[in-house]
Amino acid sequence: SKATVSVLYWLQSFKMVHSYGYRAGTRNLFSKTFGTKGMPNQTRYLTQYKAGDYVNICADPAIQKSLPHKVYQGKTGIVWNVTPRALGVIVNKKHNGKVFRKRINVRVEHVRKSKCQDDLKARIATNAGLQKEKKQRMKRVPANQPRSACIIKKQKTIVDLRPEFFDPLKAYKV
Repeated sequence: SKATVSVLYWLQSFKMVHSYGYRAGTRNLFSKTFGTKGMPNQTRYLTQYKAGDYVNICADPAIQKSLPHKVYQGKTGIVWNVTPRALGVIVNKKHNGKVFRKRINVRVEHVRKSKCQDDLKARIATNAGLQKEKKQRMKRVPANQPRSACIIKKQKTIVDLRPEFFDPLKAYKV
């Protein structure tokens, strides 16, 4: 019995403890799929970003520098600051039922332009074109305007309508 207890204590010393590190639980999250391993293409570095652009944070595990925390993986944010190698991004983060606007700095390798606004911008452009076309096609005329002058030709005999004079003898037959 004493030997079994000491063996159990000895086995517990090899038990793995839970990790609480910065990249804890990211074995599958920060792993690349088959055929996408390796360094990013040059287009990732040559993409131009401006303040106000919508971007998706998509961490690239091949570059460990300025790798965003796993909480921000897949989030969409707005660029507020542009530097030569990194972007400042405003992202919404949920914590204890509240939503906070966080400003994080992320390298260009971990960011991609978002397509969330493409549909909206296309609809705005088409609507603006339709409005321009409508203005050219139709000039607005205020309601209840007098008709333009013209000559009216008579088709039938004209009947003169005037009020009759009141004759009390005709009104009351005596």
